[in-house]
Amino acid sequence: MSSRSFAEYRAMFAIGDRDLDGVVLDCGGGASSFVAEARATGVRALAADPLYALGAAVLADRLPADLDRGNAMIDANADRFVWEWYGSAERRREMRVDAGSEFMADIRRHPGSYLAAGLPHLPMAGDSVDMVLCSHLLFTWAGHLDREWHRSAITEMSRISRGEVRVFPLVRLGDGEPVDFLDALQADLRAEGLVCAVRRVPYEFQRGAGHMLTVGRRP
Repeated sequence: MSSRSFAEYRAMFAIGDRDLDGVVLDCGGGASSFVAEARATGVRALAADPLYALGAAVLADRLPADLDRGNAMIDANADRFVWEWYGSAERRREMRVDAGSEFMADIRRHPGSYLAAGLPHLPMAGDSVDMVLCSHLLFTWAGHLDREWHRSAITEMSRISRGEVRVFPLVRLGDGEPVDFLDALQADLRAEGLVCAVRRVPYEFQRGAGHMLTVGRRP
């Protein structure tokens, strides 16, 4: 469980102001403060993650240790990361702690904005949101989740989205290598009538991870 901020999401997903006009779903939201910070600016946002079934008290107890594990992994593999966006490791850690605090406060105040559900099956109606954001789940865990799982997950997110699905990053956790089935997966999705594109974004932390996948329906 990690805690990314609204600012990180805007950079990772190249989000412009007009992208936030509708309802946005953070899918695999973890302890991100995206929903909390989005609400503070008047954006309608929801998050989905199976971890939310644990309840706020359990998540609060677990979060500090999870953040420490994430920091330890980065410290042990420092050569695989670049720091231009954050400025320093200390600033990144501060952002994680602040985002986690905002998440915990928001899930307690607005539990209805946090859906205990996970891919590849979301208990939401078709066309129920305007954009879906998926951070550090697909492709990141490609060593455990295969091409068919990715196809099912993206198809499901596309089912509930009236607009785009945006997925970041497109490399594996740890070694940062490209996912070998990305091209074949895009062919699978296009065969289902979806439009796919790989776009550069104004964010890179894991070395080589500066692109997102966008998926939408054909007009």
